Amino acid sequence: MSGQSITDRITAAQHSVTGSAVSKTVCKATTHEIMGPKKKHLDYLIHCTNEMNVNIPQLADSLFERTTNTSWVVVFKSLITTHHLMVYGNERFIQYLASRNTLFNLSNFLDKSGLQGYDMSTFIRRYSRYLNEKAVSYRQVAFDFTKVKRGVDGVMRTMNTEKLLKTIPIIQNQMDALLDFNVNANELTNGVINAAFMLLFKDSIRLFAAYNEGIINLLEKYFDMKKTQCKEGLDIYKKFLTRMTRISEFLKVAEQVGIDRGDIPDLSQAPSSLLEALEQHLASLEGKKVKDSTAASRASTLSNAVSSLASTGMSFTKVDEREKQAALEEEQARLKALKEQRLKELSKRPSFSTTDTSPISTTGGTISTAPTIDLFSTPSCSNGAVKMESDLFDLQQSFQSSMQSASTGLPVATAWAGYSTPQAPPQPPAVGLQVDFESVFGNKAAAGGSLNSDDLAGGILKPTLAGSNQPSNQQPEKLVSDDLDSSLANLVGNLGIGNGTMKK
Repeated sequence: MSGQSITDRITAAQHSVTGSAVSKTVCKATTHEIMGPKKKHLDYLIHCTNEMNVNIPQLADSLFERTTNTSWVVVFKSLITTHHLMVYGNERFIQYLASRNTLFNLSNFLDKSGLQGYDMSTFIRRYSRYLNEKAVSYRQVAFDFTKVKRGVDGVMRTMNTEKLLKTIPIIQNQMDALLDFNVNANELTNGVINAAFMLLFKDSIRLFAAYNEGIINLLEKYFDMKKTQCKEGLDIYKKFLTRMTRISEFLKVAEQVGIDRGDIPDLSQAPSSLLEALEQHLASLEGKKVKDSTAASRASTLSNAVSSLASTGMSFTKVDEREKQAALEEEQARLKALKEQRLKELSKRPSFSTTDTSPISTTGGTISTAPTIDLFSTPSCSNGAVKMESDLFDLQQSFQSSMQSASTGLPVATAWAGYSTPQAPPQPPAVGLQVDFESVFGNKAAAGGSLNSDDLAGGILKPTLAGSNQPSNQQPEKLVSDDLDSSLANLVGNLGIGNGTMKK
């Protein structure tokens, strides 16, 4: 099966709906495509391990859930993704894995869908065992052997005897689990198992480098140890020689599948005379008869052995440093490419400078800083910026002063929340004008003569409806006037008395 399956797409879509970007990326990294997980998905998950707001247990559970799939491709890629995060992710990821009681329970995994499934299932079982052992090692020593500081002042070179004798067996167990992957060059037939092998190859270099430094420290202390410690130390050294042979075979497979010869370290065997000297020293402590050997000869043998092992360690360290440098250069090249792409995108964007057709453009490319006129604010007499308000107030006063020309006494609301008399409409010619004051005001015209002078404004601002419902029992008197001003003056004189209707 090649390409993303319908199941892959449905699963990714489900996580898109729930908003879980981490789970969605895990699904994309572990699809049914027969190829290693894509770098962009691995990089995103690495970034997630460095974010404090990302739930590491949720990320790990998403990977564990994918290992329950029946397809060898999905399960294998889930293990590869987990291994990648253990190596390159934040340390809190492997810390969480080490804190779990169980990790991958794949000792009985078998994909029966085809011949390839049968073959790959074997390596899945071996691979999961190594990842479990890698997490257990971290739990026991609280650090990752593949990331530990190396050199003369490194962790394994400066460890005391008691701790050293307990730590080296832990490295041996992890190294055994790695070498038990036991793949041949002709079995690396697809991108999935090739991706797993590359991670194992890099782990083997770093792990054996730490292992080698532990052995050097052990040999330097051996002739000063107690009898029981020498016995343990001798057993550790014999196992080391066996694993050196196995790691040599593992590196040959790496060379056969195309890994550059310069990326494969050289192994220098310690002289066989060293093992004989160690055995004789232990026999002497046990009281057995051994052939005499001077301290000078022992020192010479030990010096040669340490020199050989140190040379091997340097070779492994150089390979590891080259790998780190290559990764750094690759990352710098990627960042440079992203920067260039970003600059190109910015150069292609349209300019945001304003134009004449733009609704936000200004004359001459400048922005007017003149204060905004607020018709509802209190006018200030200190500036000329409120000229418009002043004119409007003057206009209102003109309206009030022209109340003598109004046709009715009804006030109207103005924009300043006050009341003023509306402007009277244009009057027709006064020829033949007849005004019935009794019908208009409901009282005799003479009653308006007693109007109080203070009531003029009061009548305008506080209209009264008094007399509007009073019937008139008197006969209307007709007045014909040729003087419009005289008629309007009489009309104003009766504004405060009442309102009515005018009849022509």
